[in-house]
Amino acid sequence: MTDTTSPSAASPSATSSSGPSQNLLDRSALVTGASRGIGLAIATELARRGAAVTITGRKAEALDEAASTITAAVDGAKVLTVPANTGDASNRHDVVAAAAAAHGSVDILVNNTGINPVYGSLMDADLSAVGKIFDTNVVGSLGFLQEVYHGGMKETGGAVVNIASVAGLRSTGVIAAYGASKAALIRLTEELAWQLGPAIRVNAVAPAVVKTRFAQALISAGEDAAAKAYPMHRLGTPEDIAAAVAFLVSDDASWITGETLRVDGGLLATGGL
Repeated sequence: MTDTTSPSAASPSATSSSGPSQNLLDRSALVTGASRGIGLAIATELARRGAAVTITGRKAEALDEAASTITAAVDGAKVLTVPANTGDASNRHDVVAAAAAAHGSVDILVNNTGINPVYGSLMDADLSAVGKIFDTNVVGSLGFLQEVYHGGMKETGGAVVNIASVAGLRSTGVIAAYGASKAALIRLTEELAWQLGPAIRVNAVAPAVVKTRFAQALISAGEDAAAKAYPMHRLGTPEDIAAAVAFLVSDDASWITGETLRVDGGLLATGGL
């Protein structure tokens, strides 16, 4: 566990020159799966907006590198790293306890961790691998929310964003088990919004293909070829998703809950996937 604060942390109003207004000051955010890619971009954007951030991932070294990236990008960033396996209940408890001890509370939870070890026909799928997908992508996300809820969010309120996928909204034929888990996460988001309102808002973001290491198997034909299917004629970036998450956890979205925001370059508007 590492607590990193960049040198100018004594000046809480400091941001990078390109940063937005700090509409998340005095809030603490926990972002899972944040050592790289979308999770790292989300944590960086929340820090840029003034939140103290706790980031989790399986590898301590990767988390330390991510923390260095955040503090280099954001003057005054407060970053706590806690290595953890989202699928492990005791790990989830320890992460939330560490975040609360370091930053006083967890006001924002972003469930970004996701795995996909199963491709192709479900008729040939290893059921233990399918179970692991659901255990991490769905049960782990609910488990983190239970921890922050009982750890103080029940009393103080907060905002939760689950990172889903357009594969949870439309069949792909390729990443079927992953898509089914994300469909379950979207449905879970709606149920939790109903159960936890008005104090806690729960939303989801459903990206299409975003240029990360995780998505490389989906763009094997090349980025330009894949981008032709999108009305925006490009694939997404981690920063596209981070901006949407930052909006949903802010007071600007105070009357939005139970929503799944598609951030897909218009892909589903075409009727395809």
